[in-house]
Amino acid sequence: MTMTLDFLYAKIHNATVTEANLYYMGSITIDKQILDHLELYENQKVQVVNVNNGARIETYIIHGQPGSGVVCLNGAAARFFHPGDKVIIMAYCSLNKSELATHKPKIALMNDNNTIQSIQDHEDEKTIF
Repeated sequence: MTMTLDFLYAKIHNATVTEANLYYMGSITIDKQILDHLELYENQKVQVVNVNNGARIETYIIHGQPGSGVVCLNGAAARFFHPGDKVIIMAYCSLNKSELATHKPKIALMNDNNTIQSIQDHEDEKTIF
């Protein structure tokens, strides 16, 4: 039997919420250009942490307009996330022990306008973008 454990796959760090839409079916809409750089996919499960109030949710991704900078919390999550809040969005992957040595999560550090400032292959390693 091969055991797998969950590890960070990619992180969007310090993004700014642009919208909160209570009456849309639940999910998070993210600028597709950001998703493409991190190899994140529509309907992929993510965890979203609100830096302003500590709220944490799990939801799934919907593609937003490329280049728009959109980060919109939809559905019930809109009660915990408001425009202007800073968020961290994390996706995870399952790895077995043999994959650990080469696994490097991609970390996108965001500007205030939700453009990528840099992408790192680890939180304290070199910039790769």
